[in-house]
Amino acid sequence: MLLQLHYGILLRSWGRFRCTNQTTPQPTNFNTTQPNSILSYAWQLQKDGKAEETVQTALLRLKRIASLTNINDPEQVKATLATLKWKNSSKRQVAVIYTGYLKYIGKTWNAPKYMKENPIAFIPTEQEIDSLISAGRTRTSAFLQLLKETGARMGEAMQLKWIDIDEQRRTIHITAEKGSNDRILPISNRLIGMLNQLPKKNDKVFITRKHSLRVTFEKLRERTATKLNNPRLNAIHLHTFRHWKGTMEYHKTKDIIHVKTILGHKKIETTMIYINLENAIFSNDDNEYTCKATKDTTEATKLIEIGFQYVTTTPDNLMLFRKRK
Repeated sequence: MLLQLHYGILLRSWGRFRCTNQTTPQPTNFNTTQPNSILSYAWQLQKDGKAEETVQTALLRLKRIASLTNINDPEQVKATLATLKWKNSSKRQVAVIYTGYLKYIGKTWNAPKYMKENPIAFIPTEQEIDSLISAGRTRTSAFLQLLKETGARMGEAMQLKWIDIDEQRRTIHITAEKGSNDRILPISNRLIGMLNQLPKKNDKVFITRKHSLRVTFEKLRERTATKLNNPRLNAIHLHTFRHWKGTMEYHKTKDIIHVKTILGHKKIETTMIYINLENAIFSNDDNEYTCKATKDTTEATKLIEIGFQYVTTTPDNLMLFRKRK
């Protein structure tokens, strides 16, 4: 089903992309068998058990390169990559995908080396995130609220099925991608209400293509930034919601293992970035707390329910709690 869908997209867009994209290098010695070889490779990835997201990304990246040059000539591909004004991370991803493609067709190349970029993630305020959520239409708003509450990747959110939502327990099951862990996370009644406004036409919650949803979000972002006279909104991407969630969870709990669980990371090293982000953003925080002490377990339970964090128990069995002002 995946390749049947993309075969039509690939053939329809091939000529159109080459005609309309006049600012990029034009292909030389174009090989008319390129669409077939790319589709065959994508089919092989699917047979090898690769995730749908991985197959789609490889297919679209290879299609893009093949529209610019002869994809079966490694030197032409290398020269084309050198002229493109892409981020090093994008070029590095293409190089990895292309290496796999060359191996499939029985060729090799001396892959170019791209210096790894480590930009500091932009973390917006909650008010800025909420302004985008409230400005969107029903489906977009629900999607953004889901990203905010769970920190899910875009691909993970797009895989969400109705059966994954437990309204009674107010939880949601996130099916992982990119080698992460599945997780079950709490969600708000507000999000449940927003999701229930969406049509239930099949088993998936969000019936749309990733590209379409991304374009809709970018238009919403630009429109809202202009309306609110806040250019910072244009720095928010769909993955920014994940960075915001990780940073805020660490700020609230100071528990990096908790953040790792929420985001589904396999390695703690991946989660460690949120310690630095939280420290940088809240370095001027006065860290003032409201403190409470009790020996009564019922009262202690009530303190936790209203947001107090347990700190320690004194030698005389006095439980200490705190909450940021």
